[in-house]
Amino acid sequence: MIIPVRCFTCGKVIASAFEEYKKRVYIDGEDPKKVLDELNIKRYCCRRTIISHPVFIKDGEVKEYIDEAAQYE
Repeated sequence: MIIPVRCFTCGKVIASAFEEYKKRVYIDGEDPKKVLDELNIKRYCCRRTIISHPVFIKDGEVKEYIDEAAQYE
């Protein structure tokens, strides 16, 4: 899955904040609430979209499932 460019509910642009969110939450271990507040993601609909986006950590990198599914061998 690819992070939506805009929130499904309110239409706010959220994709630009997602890379920073991934780095700070999954690599640096910061609190998701604090990170979302600092990235100015205030509405619960936008927060839901970012928090519920599936990612996994592989070899010290945060990856999205589209990265893994797109590989061809």
